[in-house]
Amino acid sequence: MAIAPSPPKTYTTAEYLALEVESDLRSEYRQGEIVAMTGGTPAHNEIIGNLIFLLKAALRGQPYSVFVTDQRLWVPESDIYTYPDAMVMPRPVELQSGRKDTVMNPVLIAEVLSDSTEGYDRGDKFAAYRTMPTFQEYVLIDQSRPHVEQFVRQGENQWLLTEYSGLEAKVALSSVAVEIALVDLYEAIALE
Repeated sequence: MAIAPSPPKTYTTAEYLALEVESDLRSEYRQGEIVAMTGGTPAHNEIIGNLIFLLKAALRGQPYSVFVTDQRLWVPESDIYTYPDAMVMPRPVELQSGRKDTVMNPVLIAEVLSDSTEGYDRGDKFAAYRTMPTFQEYVLIDQSRPHVEQFVRQGENQWLLTEYSGLEAKVALSSVAVEIALVDLYEAIALE
């Protein structure tokens, strides 16, 4: 006789936030479930470091904040707390009511794809991000080859996909006036 697995424990957002403040590890909250975040590869970290450097340099003196992996984002309509790889937000940054550690108003989110997160990043996570009215642009970065996918909001429920491949390509961001050369994004990355 097989025993059915017990359903995963569910948490309230208050329980999740209390646990997250006390924890040394980051976890996402997905509609009651807490999901531990795994560590990234050296290539993943190099790409994020390069992206943050390029964004910070290009947006210097402009009314934007650039955040990296440790910044928690709340997506209220989808009941999700997550840690995108990179976000750009207009200033002033909108914080979740009663919190000083959780933001809500990104215009651009970038994720570096990995085997373990690619399906979620392209699927449910992107669907959740699209519920945020400020969110205008989603950038997915392949860590094994010079390839970037850019999704730009065109209208309600309408997104335009543009792909960039090869180190000679340049991504023209739409939500902020920044152009990123893939040769700079993938600097110091051993590509397949």
